[in-house]
Amino acid sequence: MTLAHVVFKPLNPFYHLIQIFPLSHTLPHFLLPVYSVTHQTNRSHYSSLPSQNLETVNKLISIFNQKQHSSSVSATELTTFESKLTTDIVETTLKSFKNWKTALRFFNWASTQNGYHHSCYTYNAMASILSGARQNAAMKALSTNFIKSRCYVTAGALGFFVRCLGHLGMVTEANEFFDQVKNLGYLPNDYSYNSLLEAISKSGSLESMAMRMNEMKDNGWKPDKYTLTSVIQCYCKAGKFEKALEVFQQIHEFGWVDSYIFTILIISLSKGGEVDKAINLLEKMDDFKIILNEKTFYVLIHAFVKEYKVDYALTLFKKMQTLGFIPEISLYAVLIEGLCKRKELTKALQLYSQMSKLGIHPDVNLLKILVSSLYEEREIMSLFKEAKDYLNKTSMTTLCNTAFVSLVKSGSIDKAYHLFQAIMKDDSGNLNTSSFEIVIDGLIQKGNLDLALELFQEMDQIDCKRSLLLYNNMIIALSNENKVEKCHELLKEMKDSGFQPSQFTHNSIFEYYCRIGDVAGAINMVHEMHTHGHQPWIKHYTLLVKQLSKKSKMADASNFLAVMVDKGFLPDMVVYSAVINEWLKIGEVDYALKIFKGISGNTRCPDVVTYNTIINGLCKAKRVSEANNFYQEMVQKCLVPSIVTYNLLIDAYCKNGDIEIAVELFKMMSEKGRNPNVVTYTCLIDGLCNVGRFDEALVIWNEMRCLSLPNKIAYMALINGLCKCMKPDLGLVYFEEMKENDMKVDSYVYVALIEAFVCVSNGKMGVFVLKKMIQDERVPDLVDKNCGILREVVLKMMDDESVCDEIRRLIEDGCVPNHLVERGEV
Repeated sequence: MTLAHVVFKPLNPFYHLIQIFPLSHTLPHFLLPVYSVTHQTNRSHYSSLPSQNLETVNKLISIFNQKQHSSSVSATELTTFESKLTTDIVETTLKSFKNWKTALRFFNWASTQNGYHHSCYTYNAMASILSGARQNAAMKALSTNFIKSRCYVTAGALGFFVRCLGHLGMVTEANEFFDQVKNLGYLPNDYSYNSLLEAISKSGSLESMAMRMNEMKDNGWKPDKYTLTSVIQCYCKAGKFEKALEVFQQIHEFGWVDSYIFTILIISLSKGGEVDKAINLLEKMDDFKIILNEKTFYVLIHAFVKEYKVDYALTLFKKMQTLGFIPEISLYAVLIEGLCKRKELTKALQLYSQMSKLGIHPDVNLLKILVSSLYEEREIMSLFKEAKDYLNKTSMTTLCNTAFVSLVKSGSIDKAYHLFQAIMKDDSGNLNTSSFEIVIDGLIQKGNLDLALELFQEMDQIDCKRSLLLYNNMIIALSNENKVEKCHELLKEMKDSGFQPSQFTHNSIFEYYCRIGDVAGAINMVHEMHTHGHQPWIKHYTLLVKQLSKKSKMADASNFLAVMVDKGFLPDMVVYSAVINEWLKIGEVDYALKIFKGISGNTRCPDVVTYNTIINGLCKAKRVSEANNFYQEMVQKCLVPSIVTYNLLIDAYCKNGDIEIAVELFKMMSEKGRNPNVVTYTCLIDGLCNVGRFDEALVIWNEMRCLSLPNKIAYMALINGLCKCMKPDLGLVYFEEMKENDMKVDSYVYVALIEAFVCVSNGKMGVFVLKKMIQDERVPDLVDKNCGILREVVLKMMDDESVCDEIRRLIEDGCVPNHLVERGEV
């Protein structure tokens, strides 16, 4: 059975190609391993050059190395070498440079010398240097110049240059160069094709691979071990791991599997997340008589740990050791970290112990990984005692702090505290300020403020300096616990210790006074902050103003704001708006206006919200003309009135009977790009109905309806307005529409409809609505202001001969509550 019949199934893009393209069982004698770009073509070596050529090489090397930092080499200095240049000299000189820029400068200089022309071998020498230095741009330019030179290109040289391009991932350039050389009339051989296939495999392009293999066959070259190695790489790059395994099986049947091919597949499977397939293949490693090298073990172990296959990584680790490889600390680190993530601490500690027995001392990073997973004080202290023998003091402190951070983050604050005390007793020199910060912060978070304070004081015992962070953490914690006297003690202590309080320090204490509404205390802290150039935080003094507002201590709030301004702290407009609003609520409109005017006097420009607050207060106080003046002032100051601004004024003018002004404002809204909302429409509809212009109100209603804006309040305002205009029939239409839209109607709407029907002498419809009210359980109770109105209407209907009997029956049946009629009428 041939390779084609076993490996390549119809889904394989190379299947039909291999069927008609028998594989070579022998390797070309010139084909060195195609795996490394360091392969050199069969050219003369440095030692084989004649002595006079060697002298020329040495001088050129000396001159160009001396000039490596200059932009050019003196033409006069190099003139004598022009006639001596040969491709052997240039190739040997190039290989002697350690700096790629120097080599390229020499290469370019040589190409300009009369009588000298680069060969394919000098181009390859330069390509090898650029490839090793990862210089893609320079390599692309070299490729272009190579073709332009039209120098003779051997098949081996073609393959080598293509491999250099492939090494840099320049697959497109490799394909183009290959075709350009062919177009010049130079024929590639199987080594050339294998080099190109190797480059293509890096891109994972199965289509390109199949095309080149077909071309290779047409030119009479047979695929071999190296061809199929590239096929495996291409399949792996494309994520077709099953296909790669099929090709690998066929390579095995031909006896071609070596450690390189095996390694390529195993690593590709591991990096591609196909760890189980990699493990399955590794278990057959003995069958293939393969022994992995040390580097492969490292790569695989890292890959298996990354994919959470730590157990198999450990198996490989042990196999590696049986083969005589001595693992480095990095390998122990990745395994221990993997085990710690899986909470397999026993195995992790066993590996750590193994390291110690082998005399491998873990670095602080590995110990940090290990200690972060330990939660028992005994185990951590044991680790610390061992680590002291080979870690310096700084590293030991770092290790201790890592343990504290880990325990605090896990919520084991008590363990962190006990470990801290144990270290204090055993070797306090391993603790620093950060150690105290970590544990004290943990204690504060858990609410153990007294214990945190004790630890804070213990810093003096070991002569450990406190930090601003520690003072701030303690002060904010004490402030939150309302221990403000202790806050002031610490504030004095930190000043005496040479620490300047920060903005955070002062605001932590300031927040306490604001939270409890202590104006005097807050003002004292404002003075303190002013002295240090610190700004009181908005959220704190906003809280104070709100506290004072709830207690109706508006004078205290205003006094506090005045002190703030006096000290140069201009409060946020939100706070001013809140204070002004509270003064307006208690009817102190003039005092609110005084505060408002004071804002502008302090070079502050009130915002739209503040203007709306004062306009709202004036409208409620029926001082509409003054409200309008503030609206005009807004416009003059280039503030854009909001929808709320217009709504407040429209509502006020409607209630004031100035409907024309309200209508003009309504029109102006659209002109100013402020689209009316449901509140706007509702206010205007109510205002128009109040002055009997129900027809205009219905026009506005229909406009609102087109915008899908009507809500329950809008409906009820329209119905109530129509009733005021003595149009209860129209009102009833919208009443029924509300019901259809599942809107719950308030009792005053029922009362308005009943009253309007009675007023237009339509008692029967009045009774109809009364029955609906009873049915919907919307009859107002005694405390409802609409109860008195409904009682008078019911009494009127009892005097109406057309409906009085029906009303009496409703009363007798208990449908109409007694509180709606006089007892004598029952």
